[in-house]
Amino acid sequence: MLQVGLGLPGSPRGAAEDFPLDQLGKRNRSYSALMSSGGGDVEAAQGPADSPQVPVLIISEAETWDIDASSCMGCGQFVDWDKMPELDQQPSAQSQSLTQTSKELKKLAREGHWATNHALRARAYQQIIQHIPCRLVTPDALVYRDVASRLFGKQSVSSHPLPEFLGGCGMPTYCLTMEGVTAVKKILICLGNLFPDITYSPILPAVVALLLHYSEDEAQCFENVSRLIACNDSHTSYIDQSFLAHQASRMTFGDLANKHCPAAHRLIASTSENVFEVYSEWLGWIFGDLPFDYAIRVLDVYLLEGQKVLYRIALALLRQHRLSVTSGELEVANVKGDLKAFVQNIREHLTVDKLLERAFGIRLFSRKEIWLLQMANRKALAEKGVTVVQRRQLFHLAVDMLNFSSAIVTAQEMRIMWSWIPERFSLFPPVLLFSTSENGYSLQRFYSCCEGYEPTVLLIKTTQGEVCGAFLSSDWNERKKSGGASSFFGTGECFVFSVRPETERYEWVFIKKPELTKAVPRSPRQRLPSPASPVLSTSPPSGHLASSNHLTVPMLQRVKAHLSPYLAIRHFLLPSKTASMFMSGTREGIVIGGGGGQALYIDADLYYGRTEHCETFDNPPLCQENFQLFRAEVINTSKGSSPRNAMRQEEGTISNSHTSQLCSHVNN
Repeated sequence: MLQVGLGLPGSPRGAAEDFPLDQLGKRNRSYSALMSSGGGDVEAAQGPADSPQVPVLIISEAETWDIDASSCMGCGQFVDWDKMPELDQQPSAQSQSLTQTSKELKKLAREGHWATNHALRARAYQQIIQHIPCRLVTPDALVYRDVASRLFGKQSVSSHPLPEFLGGCGMPTYCLTMEGVTAVKKILICLGNLFPDITYSPILPAVVALLLHYSEDEAQCFENVSRLIACNDSHTSYIDQSFLAHQASRMTFGDLANKHCPAAHRLIASTSENVFEVYSEWLGWIFGDLPFDYAIRVLDVYLLEGQKVLYRIALALLRQHRLSVTSGELEVANVKGDLKAFVQNIREHLTVDKLLERAFGIRLFSRKEIWLLQMANRKALAEKGVTVVQRRQLFHLAVDMLNFSSAIVTAQEMRIMWSWIPERFSLFPPVLLFSTSENGYSLQRFYSCCEGYEPTVLLIKTTQGEVCGAFLSSDWNERKKSGGASSFFGTGECFVFSVRPETERYEWVFIKKPELTKAVPRSPRQRLPSPASPVLSTSPPSGHLASSNHLTVPMLQRVKAHLSPYLAIRHFLLPSKTASMFMSGTREGIVIGGGGGQALYIDADLYYGRTEHCETFDNPPLCQENFQLFRAEVINTSKGSSPRNAMRQEEGTISNSHTSQLCSHVNN
């Protein structure tokens, strides 16, 4: 059995010196002296030339490891201060005050005010984390000391396996000493003991390691990490605690990258056989590949704003990587490795201040919409067979597109088109529902073949050889709710596209400008359970040391019944009704996109068509404005049919027609 021997000193280190850089240039390596001094030490400038790169050492997980438990660690002796970046700015009076409102604290964190003083950052972390709302029973420092004493005892050397929830992931050590690395492992083992329902959480080693740099001792670090795990804030989540939640977050990032980094996503889709695999590393870019002084600035805002910050940072890294790829390098042989190397050498491209500035310049939808997307991804993964107790991936989530053939698009075109589809739908192999070559040129037959399925992809090939189409998020059955009258339905996930002669996608106009919409106010009674946070069990197992803190993961069935579709129109107060003309169907034909024109119109004979610019998608004509259909296909992109799924039944099958939208807006 592989062992890592960590022989620690038999006694605490000597007396503290003066850590702050004084006028004589002296430095102390004792964190306790730093805390008592109140700071004065300042961090290096973030520019590529001014700040030396702090290496991030990734150590592999060993099956067991040795602890010299005879030593008693003191404050700050986890950090090798020679590796820490120098501080060269004096903190402002505003940044030294920690009495600001939450909004003011977010501003200070984003602007890097705590980066000017180690002691200030330590105090800020402690104050912020202690104000995080948690479950009633959350392990604290006293619990850690009791459990650590029981687990590690007083003997000089003990062997303990690392928790299984690490899944074999590497552990960043940043600027920690070997004693600090040992402390991280001890904290992780105690977390595994006190949170038995955490089954997969590769982010935890990095979070523990970063917080340990600014903790008085192991117990304080453990308590702070426990509060992040046990957070029950309906608006903020921090740490995914199962493989299901971890994969749902990865898929959510993939969906956000698809929408907000289209050029980077197109590069990855065209050069990588497996987009899933590339995006699976997104958290590793932040907590593993980024240098310490970048990662700790991310942690500053992460503690205040939660997981949404990580999406922003990873999207900014993805955008910047695409900008760094020249036209002659578009055929990247190993885009996954290239991204990793880019992040590790981020100093050569932009400072940490610029990285944060660009991250917060990305316009995302509300936390509620991102939460709905994440829960929809969890539901799709559950249908795929992923469970909350599964510890790691046992099968490939990507679909083999070689097993699907189309009479309209090639395999390469299909792969690019498939990369545009929301990830939860691309988990399942495509199924051909309708084809003019097999089912004839009849709109009624089109409806009968497509009703009961959502979402679908409509592909059109004209007599001139041009190819275009649309991704349609809703069931064509929705058209019947208007009683035969023409009305629009669908959600903001709909989009139109052209394949030949140009390959381009045109999404809902508010994807790029979400600030133009206003969210419908939520009732004060409504709470959004965190997708990452388990809840307290009513019947913990008897005899367990932490039985009063036993956790159970929320049942997806309870959440599904109350889920509203992602980007449903009733979530927004839109400036005009033309902004939501996604799809409409009558006996006379089908219309996709509206307002000033129609992105696609096809008549009842599936013979004549028209394409124009429309306000819903802000698209140019997708092919020649007036065209004749040569062939049409409809593809289903989810698991089986869903004419009126349970989620919609529980919601009372609320109509998405413009009539109901306007009534809802008036009532609100």
